[in-house]
Amino acid sequence: MSQIHLLPDHLINQIAAGEVIERPANALKEIIENSLDARASHIDIQLEAGGIKRLSVTDDGQGMSETDVPLALHRHATSKISTLEDLEKVVSMGFRGEGLASIASVSRLTLTSRTTTATHATQIYAEDGKLSAVKPAAHASGTTVEVVELFFNTPARRQFLKSPSTEFAHCRTMVERLALAHPDVAFELQHNGKNIFTLPAQSLSERCTAIMGADLTAASLNVDEAINDMRLHGLISKPTFAQGKTSQQYIFVNQRFVRDKIILHAVKQAYNDVLHQALTPAFALFLTLPPTDVDANVHPTKTEVRFRQSQAVHQLIFHALNKCLAATNATQTESISQPAAVLADIMHKQPASVQQLFPAQEKTDSKQAPAPYHRSHTPVQRSLSLKESQAALNTYAELYRPETTSVADKVATADAEKIDSELANWEQVRGISAAQVPVQTSVNETNAPPLGYAIAQLLDIYILAQAEEALILVDMHATAERVNYEKMKQQRDANGKVSSQTLLIPVRFTASHEEIASANEYATTLHDYGLDITIENNQQLVVHTVPAMLVKSDIQQLVQQVLADLMTIGSSDVIRERENRILSTLACHGSVRAGRKLTLPEMNALLRDMEQTERANQCNHGRPTWVKLRLQDLDALFLRGQ
Repeated sequence: MSQIHLLPDHLINQIAAGEVIERPANALKEIIENSLDARASHIDIQLEAGGIKRLSVTDDGQGMSETDVPLALHRHATSKISTLEDLEKVVSMGFRGEGLASIASVSRLTLTSRTTTATHATQIYAEDGKLSAVKPAAHASGTTVEVVELFFNTPARRQFLKSPSTEFAHCRTMVERLALAHPDVAFELQHNGKNIFTLPAQSLSERCTAIMGADLTAASLNVDEAINDMRLHGLISKPTFAQGKTSQQYIFVNQRFVRDKIILHAVKQAYNDVLHQALTPAFALFLTLPPTDVDANVHPTKTEVRFRQSQAVHQLIFHALNKCLAATNATQTESISQPAAVLADIMHKQPASVQQLFPAQEKTDSKQAPAPYHRSHTPVQRSLSLKESQAALNTYAELYRPETTSVADKVATADAEKIDSELANWEQVRGISAAQVPVQTSVNETNAPPLGYAIAQLLDIYILAQAEEALILVDMHATAERVNYEKMKQQRDANGKVSSQTLLIPVRFTASHEEIASANEYATTLHDYGLDITIENNQQLVVHTVPAMLVKSDIQQLVQQVLADLMTIGSSDVIRERENRILSTLACHGSVRAGRKLTLPEMNALLRDMEQTERANQCNHGRPTWVKLRLQDLDALFLRGQ
């Protein structure tokens, strides 16, 4: 057996470089973060061959003194922390003192820096980890780090790099993340002498538009919620935004980009009830909390963090997003944000646009969307009966009366005597019979509600409504489904707790040590969820009661899923999610179906219910329930003014 011996510093640096510097993008991140810690207001990045051949970062920050320049390239040399207490409340981007030393050990690095009070800059050169003597140089206030031939002395590591274009894509993504986290800093990126983008110091909304695209920001919802000393702000895409990608998911904790399972779990739960199964939400969320409540020293790359109060973080994010998404109804936000673009694609005979709006994906039991509607037979024009004419007249008289009572209540309380009375008034005032009164003549455009007033039913599937300078198309089944679903959830939540049912034969199953420990630790929480569980012989869990709505579920799988959530984040929404699936199914089967003829009062009552129902812009499966075609959209469709 070989004797134990100390590794040389050079080899130690190269081992550290393998953890910190995986590719040019990681080296770029370390250097830019140093610039941000130096309070730079402008950062210029230049790359060649995706950063493999050369990468250079110049900033106008505080700079380094002549004595600090050589120390910056030594391992575990840093100005960010000096004690364990500093590490526990670190606020700077970098603090480990490994970044520059790791880069210098696997490249040819030149560091040039100057403080505002120095008469000249100081420069040092490192190759294969060996440092040259410092020398004076010409440089403006700030710092430039130039890295040439990354991994030139570690051929095995260099072979793992991808093509220059792929490596540049990773570098650009890294720069965009840092730029998004620091909108008050100007960024300029060049690749192979070509300017890629120039971002001035700007507001967060402007930076989000520049990085994530105008289409997304136009179809986004603003989030801003605070609890005690934690604050969450940013933007999230509407559930009906069809271009969400995982590459457009940004999470920042104290301005540091991270990948965190707890935050992603909270986001997924918030969207669970409104997002189409084939779509992925896009978002940029910024979580701010005291440095002592988050540990950034989990991994050398600093993209993983641990929260001291993970359950509180999860609840803040879930409730903030859930509250924001609950406001997606016609009175506050629009449904589809790009109807004109979809129409344009259809006009150019590109049916793929419809597939882009609703991408095909393997269906699951929990989010199975209905099949496309079949075209009904050509409608036969018929005249209204006297009773239907009377009902229509009464409805519109009620709709346009300036009162605060809801339309649904007005329609529900209308009786035959009232209809006859108002019909007589119409005939007396107008001097014409009911059959001669056009029901659209009374529309008060100035006080029109967001979804306007129904004018017809298209193919017994869609409701056509006229709003101010717009045509509204409503999927009547999807709309009724969401309205009924939300009513059922409100009735359930009004009870205050989960209704449970005792099992005639308790369910026993062998559990892991972690599951048994969690069942013991969270016994009270499980009881609140409607689960009464005991432990036998420290090996088995015995389930005595379950939520009444889930009595026919796979009990073992249900309990294991709940315990898994409790172990991870300290809470679980499995029970509520499963109950919601059942309520969603009941709402789907109990709602008006395609092919049913609706009267104008029924259609208008449904429109008014939509405007008062949370999340009514999308059905239970995440599909949009209505689309607004503005006058300019219709003009474009018919090439008017072109």
